[in-house]
Amino acid sequence: MAVVMIRIGLTGGIAAGKSTVATHLRELGATLVDYDVLARKVVEPGSVGLQRIVEHFGPDAMNAQGGLNRRWMSEHVFSDPNAESERRILDDIEHPLIYDLALSEERQAVEKNPDAVVVHDIPLLAEVIDDIPMRFDHIVTVEAPEQTRVERMMRTRGMSEAQAKARIAHQPTRAARESIADAVIDSSQDVEHMFDCVDRLMEQWRKEARRNHGIQH
Repeated sequence: MAVVMIRIGLTGGIAAGKSTVATHLRELGATLVDYDVLARKVVEPGSVGLQRIVEHFGPDAMNAQGGLNRRWMSEHVFSDPNAESERRILDDIEHPLIYDLALSEERQAVEKNPDAVVVHDIPLLAEVIDDIPMRFDHIVTVEAPEQTRVERMMRTRGMSEAQAKARIAHQPTRAARESIADAVIDSSQDVEHMFDCVDRLMEQWRKEARRNHGIQH
């Protein structure tokens, strides 16, 4: 496993503002490992991940273009009578492949800069924290009131209120996320104040990285 001077776990509830925080961290110079991007990579047409999914779930899991039939899979693992067990099987297929890619990206970042602040952007970190093959120096969660998140999903994703609440219900709770985090960012405050919080965290992490290399300031 790569030696990372500072490894950060970033999580948050759906529509809580995590992506905004992640973008700002990247702008500040952090290396961002985006698990949503990795999750798409491991099921690209012709991938081992997609092959294994079709072997288990059947041909309906593949669309006419040879890619993952995301709508069918979503209904199958969220609404099917056996949804919970089927979702676990899907996770067992995808997660090891995602972690391998994440560690590869991490190694590349550290080869370029041993003082790198590497941020793993993991929406469901509270759910996989005991299984993920790495430990974090710090974990940050981005939070907002549930009604705010529901309204955001209805406004920006075209969801009904029921659909938005169902998505929230399928994620770890805010309490679960906060229980693993040592920093909570409130995205219901204005963006300027939220970014001030992120800036302070990033400066703290950079100082820790330099200390870990024995550089005195």
